[in-house]
Amino acid sequence: MHTIEPYYNWQYLYNSETDELSPYYGEEHSLFEFSNTVYNFYVHPQWDAFGSENLYLKILFVDYEDGYCIIEMIGEWNDAIINDSMTLKRNIIDVMIKQKIYKYIFITENVLNYHSGGDEYYEEWYDDIKDEGGYIVFLNLPESSQYDFVRGKIRHYVQLNEVIEWRTMKPNLLVEKIEGQMLLG
Repeated sequence: MHTIEPYYNWQYLYNSETDELSPYYGEEHSLFEFSNTVYNFYVHPQWDAFGSENLYLKILFVDYEDGYCIIEMIGEWNDAIINDSMTLKRNIIDVMIKQKIYKYIFITENVLNYHSGGDEYYEEWYDDIKDEGGYIVFLNLPESSQYDFVRGKIRHYVQLNEVIEWRTMKPNLLVEKIEGQMLLG
């Protein structure tokens, strides 16, 4: 896991460490000092902690004018025991909603497990953004993690989507593609 880096080809467009409105403004990352882990496995130091024990993120892009962000995740998403959705909502999403970010795309292909534990925080999150045309999308969630996602009945609030070649797109084109698929779905 320590070799999986967050996607970096959009850094010339956006960097959360230099964005004064970002929860990670001013953060500094080592390229050599590994300290965060998913269980006993180190993750690359470019991933950002947000208060979860085994789940990390990287804000890849934010467009304040159009009100969307793209966030990549790695690790285990555990709402059953740790309530990662609440931690994410309180520590990151609430900060972003204050900046009028209502559309959330989570690249979840590195989410190894997803354990549902209720829909309260997803419902609260959705209620906070729906009147502004907001949405929550999990992009490329591994098939092994989709079973618990569907069983957890949070599909009322979060949509699963697959865009295989998202890395070849600019952020605005990725958003357009996802929104186009949502209209067709």
